[in-house]
Amino acid sequence: MNVAEETPMMKQYKKIKAQYEDAFLFYRLGDFYELFYDDAIKAAKELEITLTKRGNKNDQDIPMCGVPYHSAEQYIATLIEKGYKIAICEQVEDPKKAKGVVKREVIQLITPGTVMDGHVIDEKENNFIAALFPFEDGTATFVKADLTTGEMKGTMLSEDASEWEREIVRKEIKELIVPPSWENSFDEYAVVISTELATELQEEFMPLCDQLHHEKLKKGVALLTNYLKRTQKRVLDHLQPLEVYDVNELMQLDVHTRRNLELMETLRDKKKEGSLLWVLDETVTAMGARLLKSWLEAPLLDRKTIEKRHAIVASFVEHFFEREELREKLQDVYDLERLAGKTAYGNMNARDLVQLRTSLQTLPAFIQILEKIDNPHLLELIEKCGDFHELQTLLEKSIVDDPPVSITEGGMIRKGYHEQLDRYKEASANGKAWISQLEQKEREETGIKSLKVGYNKVFGYYIEVTKPNIRYLEKDRYERKQTLANAERFITPELKEKERLILEAEEESTNLEYELFLEIREEVKKYLRPLQETARVISEIDVLLSFATISERYDYVRPTFTTDRSLEIKNGRHPVVERMIGQGEYVANDMTLNHEREMLLITGPNMSGKSTYMRQTALLVIMAQIGSFVPATSAKLPIFDQIFTRIGAADDLASGESTFMVEMLETKRALTKATPNSLLLLDEIGRGTSTYDGMSLAQAIIEYIHDYTRAKTLFSTHYHELTALEETLDTLHNVHVKAVEEDGEIVFLHKVEEGKADRSYGIYVAKLAGLPERVVERANELLYQYESKEMDTVLEQTRKETVKEDAEQLPLFSWVEEEKRESEEDEREDIVNDIKKLDVLRLSPIEALEKLYTYQKKLQS
Repeated sequence: MNVAEETPMMKQYKKIKAQYEDAFLFYRLGDFYELFYDDAIKAAKELEITLTKRGNKNDQDIPMCGVPYHSAEQYIATLIEKGYKIAICEQVEDPKKAKGVVKREVIQLITPGTVMDGHVIDEKENNFIAALFPFEDGTATFVKADLTTGEMKGTMLSEDASEWEREIVRKEIKELIVPPSWENSFDEYAVVISTELATELQEEFMPLCDQLHHEKLKKGVALLTNYLKRTQKRVLDHLQPLEVYDVNELMQLDVHTRRNLELMETLRDKKKEGSLLWVLDETVTAMGARLLKSWLEAPLLDRKTIEKRHAIVASFVEHFFEREELREKLQDVYDLERLAGKTAYGNMNARDLVQLRTSLQTLPAFIQILEKIDNPHLLELIEKCGDFHELQTLLEKSIVDDPPVSITEGGMIRKGYHEQLDRYKEASANGKAWISQLEQKEREETGIKSLKVGYNKVFGYYIEVTKPNIRYLEKDRYERKQTLANAERFITPELKEKERLILEAEEESTNLEYELFLEIREEVKKYLRPLQETARVISEIDVLLSFATISERYDYVRPTFTTDRSLEIKNGRHPVVERMIGQGEYVANDMTLNHEREMLLITGPNMSGKSTYMRQTALLVIMAQIGSFVPATSAKLPIFDQIFTRIGAADDLASGESTFMVEMLETKRALTKATPNSLLLLDEIGRGTSTYDGMSLAQAIIEYIHDYTRAKTLFSTHYHELTALEETLDTLHNVHVKAVEEDGEIVFLHKVEEGKADRSYGIYVAKLAGLPERVVERANELLYQYESKEMDTVLEQTRKETVKEDAEQLPLFSWVEEEKRESEEDEREDIVNDIKKLDVLRLSPIEALEKLYTYQKKLQS
């Protein structure tokens, strides 16, 4: 299109749009937000709204669509949920005073990481926007902030890519800010990427780093705050000073471990129900629910802090009535973190102030109950709560109990709070009372019972008389104002005067209410930091109350910590499985690991509970290190620095990686990152390749962990041959999950016992799965043959049985078969001679397996 022929409005639109190429531009025109060109085409499809066209001077149609201003939130929410950004472009001058096109500017860029609307955000989840600033030495600083709560956290990341991935790939990270040169470096992660050029910390944000001595971390804070200031175009007073965390001071759970252990959601359905979070979440407040998630993702390593949490949980368990009172009080405590955020952000309404008032009114009684429990750690916590007596009094005097949502239409301020406002309201009320009396008076004087006094925004107040009753009116009694199909509307000078007084009073009253509301909100803003600190205390108490509630309900026990890396769990239970099948139904099992027993090789049938037994141990460790009690009759645990898992098999089809490759990559992470203080859960390693390949790898991995890593390890396998390793590896012990055969059927006992399993029962599992009976019968026949004869004899016999019928139909080729048999006999003789020459005592297990594998290949070729 020729720019010279564009309308002034479209020139303005294009100029603004050029600054926000990666966002939908919601361009305000009257009562609509309009979108043009590609924005319109894409938005019409995503929002399922009508796409229209607009002509211009060059007779070219411009695609366009629009959404009503008053209902734009729902459309914005839809686009945000799909990962888009929206630039809100508003008129910033009075159209009546404009010379030419009304001036417009983008007043806010709404992105997945900066959205503040409650319709988009899950109240029980954080909504973090993060900034990652890489350095030339391969390290990076990572800083994240939740605009809805103001919390900001940061850490330094090493050059290890898995550390970067662990921090970025979290469900609550909605957007990642990076320098422009790194824009395309994180395409593999399901997160919105944005860029920011400015990397110098601005003066207004320096207080956020007052206690920060790490210059590199300041770069991350600068990147994030500069982006927020540029896009949000408002004061960000509610951002809290950076809370620095060291990844080495928290238990490390990589993406695969969090997924495999189903901490937050289930593997199959991606739902909360069936996860560890589902079991532990009895929190009452939204802020408590958010804190529980953050604890679950980063269990503690500091024993003193963990034991403080355990002590508080123990007190809550012992004080049943106080605990229930506290949980009842929490029902009246709203989301103080997000209410504080709304105050600073400028989008708090009068209903939010009522929620804040209700919360503050509950606090004194809540603290009184906590003081009665008399736990020193609890007293230490509640000392951090702020004093809100004056703020509570202000809100009680100023805000009505049921205010409207809008803050510009009045109806928010209590009578008696402001003298002038009361006069306006009285004038308005008196005027309306006069008008109500006028209707009765006019009915009596005219004798027209259907006469009524009404009001609309166009004509104001009027007297309405139906046409059949017009004849009863005295001439010139009223001044005609409007004619309708079946009635006439009139006014009187006195009525117009009262209308003027009423409307003036209402307008003045509404304007004054708005000013008073803003003053009250500014007063609330002064309590921003105490509110945020109090919110942290209440959310922590909420989580610990949740732990106590769960512990008593499901008979959990307080764990203790050992210093010699030993682990001893008596009658441990899987918290999720127990909850699913019902208390008392789950078969509890012991677990013992110590310096003489570092590794357990777990054998047993499929479906017998090997994986559950392994996961159970990891979940109990995590529960203990976040401060929860655990499902067992007793539990003595070391503090683990990391947990690595390889459980289950899922192809990474998107990146073209096979099940076996994924298995090897996850195993590699465990072997290269684990320390003696780590816990490894390795399930069926090697099953993705041929039997001897898999067995060789499994043994090599076991030996490596035993000799070098020395981590506590649970290793399940179907390679029964590996159980012989117990004789050569000092700290490896065999255990198995018991199953018995009754009347030709397998019964899983789910009980873990010492020693190795005697068989795998795989065919019984196949039968349970419903395989055709003929398949099961044939499998049993072959199994009998494999167990009773030499491998080569079985293979030969099986081959003969399989091709017998075909051989009879092709007698002309019998000489080929004869020659082939002679060749195989020669090859077998060569193999026998090789075996005779082998020095078996000097062969390592791996070398022996390699030889066997080579011979097997030759025999099968």
